[in-house]
Amino acid sequence: MKSSASSILACVLAQALATPAALAQPQETTAMALTLSSPVFASGADIPARYTCEGDDISPPLAWSGLPAGTKSLVLIVDDPDAPDPAAPKMTWVHWVLYNIPPSASGLGEAVTALPAGTRAGLNDWKRPGYGGPCPPIGRHRYVHKLYALDTVLPDLGTPTKAALEARIAPHIIERTELVGTYQKGR
Repeated sequence: MKSSASSILACVLAQALATPAALAQPQETTAMALTLSSPVFASGADIPARYTCEGDDISPPLAWSGLPAGTKSLVLIVDDPDAPDPAAPKMTWVHWVLYNIPPSASGLGEAVTALPAGTRAGLNDWKRPGYGGPCPPIGRHRYVHKLYALDTVLPDLGTPTKAALEARIAPHIIERTELVGTYQKGR
């Protein structure tokens, strides 16, 4: 009986010592933020040559997690804001455009050719669908891998450009994240 009374007393004391602000705060679980990563390069690090025009020019493996509630599809856009010269950029060069990636997918494998069911490809700046790796003419460029969680599945847009796709997704973005890799030609 004595230990039960001391437990109650300890509980009463803890509540009395708690600040009113702490007592008024509702207990919430924190949702995990949307993240994008690659096992072959860290954010801000060099992209291995294998994934560039100096290597096999294949897509790097990518993984994501923390999709927000209500995500119906994902969009992936990879571009280079430093073209043609990082010292005097004049344009953003588009390397990869994918849309309607299902939320059940947790990433894309290396050299992906079989996209998750329902995924559609847009046009890169070589005027073709699919991945085109880093191939900077001069200097070290940044390659921004942007992942968008949308509240909708888009209709079939054919092979849209990045600009056309960005216009369509703007009102549907729930959350966005990015992974930036860099590359400078070795030859």
